[in-house]
Amino acid sequence: MLLIHCPYCEELREEEEFSPAGQAHIVRPLQPEEISDEQWARYLFFRKNPRGLHHEMWLHAAGCRKYFNATRNTVTYEIMETYKMGLKPSVTASEEGQS
Repeated sequence: MLLIHCPYCEELREEEEFSPAGQAHIVRPLQPEEISDEQWARYLFFRKNPRGLHHEMWLHAAGCRKYFNATRNTVTYEIMETYKMGLKPSVTASEEGQS
């Protein structure tokens, strides 16, 4: 059983309470009507799928119903940190080997 820390509820909860919501920190184009169809498609459909460290967005669906971000190792499934929306991760690719 994977336990996930909700940064809003401030407690560990079972993974069944959460839903993954894709890659974190994707910035929406400020003026979408001014970008090409190719750029718009890249924003909508293309996501990173790395092996190793990945920043993801999650929803606490059966709890507070808030979105938050998590830094997770996609190989080991280890969740290294969770943090509120709008904040930056403290664990980055350069720090992965040091943890």
